[in-house]
Amino acid sequence: MRLTLLSLVLAVSTATAFSQTPAARNTASARSTPPSAPAPEPISTVAQPTAKGKTLDGQAFDLAKLRGRVVLLMFWSTECAICRDKMPEIRENTKGWADKPFTPVLVSVDRRMSDIDSYNAIINKAVPIKERLTQVWALDAAYQDNLGTAKLAPKAPPSHWPVIYVIDKEGKVASRHQGRVPPEVWDDIAGLL
Repeated sequence: MRLTLLSLVLAVSTATAFSQTPAARNTASARSTPPSAPAPEPISTVAQPTAKGKTLDGQAFDLAKLRGRVVLLMFWSTECAICRDKMPEIRENTKGWADKPFTPVLVSVDRRMSDIDSYNAIINKAVPIKERLTQVWALDAAYQDNLGTAKLAPKAPPSHWPVIYVIDKEGKVASRHQGRVPPEVWDDIAGLL
C-alpha cells in the first residue's frame, strides 16, 4: 500500500511539473528566489547580438566571425545545476552535427575565474579534447557584448541562468530561452541547419 501511495504522489508531482507551461515553470522558479536576492534585469533582446573577447584557451573570439553557421550562445554559471546538466546534451548534439555548420559557444557568468577553472579541471579529465566546447568568460576585461551580460552577471542569482540564444546563419537571433531549456531548442537549430 505504501509503495502504491508513493507512486501516486510521484506521478501527480511529475504530471503537475510537466503540465506547466515554460512561462509558469519560470515564474515558479523566480518565486523560489530568496526575497533578499536582487531582481535581475532581463537580458537584452537585441536582434543581432555581438560578443567579443578571448576564449579560455586564450584565442580571440568574435561572434561575428561565426556568420554562416548556426550558433547556440549559452550564458551559464557553474553554480547553475540546469546549466551543468545541459553540457553532455550540447556535446552529444555537437558530435551529431559535426558535418553541419553548427557551433555552440558557452559564456560563463561566474563571478570568479577560479570557479570555472575548478569545473574545467573535472571536465578535462572526463571529456576528450575534440569534444570540449568553446568557452568565454563574461567578466574578463577583454569581453564585451551588446546583451548587457557583464553588467548583469554579478547581480543575477544562479536560478537566472541559463540564457540561450539560437543565432541563425545571418547572425540574427532565431530564438531565446531562459531557465530550463526546452527540447524545442534542438528543433530550432535543426530547422536552421
